[in-house]
Amino acid sequence: MNVKSYIRYIPMVSIDSATFTGSYQALTATSDPCIIYKIVNNSTMDVTVSMNGTTDHDFIPTKTGAVYDNQAGSQPSNKDALLKKGQVFYVKGSAGVGSVYLVGIEQPSSNPAGL
Repeated sequence: MNVKSYIRYIPMVSIDSATFTGSYQALTATSDPCIIYKIVNNSTMDVTVSMNGTTDHDFIPTKTGAVYDNQAGSQPSNKDALLKKGQVFYVKGSAGVGSVYLVGIEQPSSNPAGL
């Protein structure tokens, strides 16, 4: 079987909402282009998400999450839509209790595990 592309899960990262100050804080950066990612707000405060640390790009209410599928609708045209390598995710909110999590799937440029 020919494999068209490889995927690798991003190690889950989190930030404690008790550290929130109302200013953006970096959550993590992707090491390869990102296919799909999910942000879960398991804190007691609403959070705002930014992809550049200054512009508000999304809002995630307390105890909810959002899934971003960059590949949705790419078939049958076979056009890849990937979040760039090195993309930093930022979140902000008021101090609360609980954490905000990021998980995702990247597309490495080479075979990650001898497949």
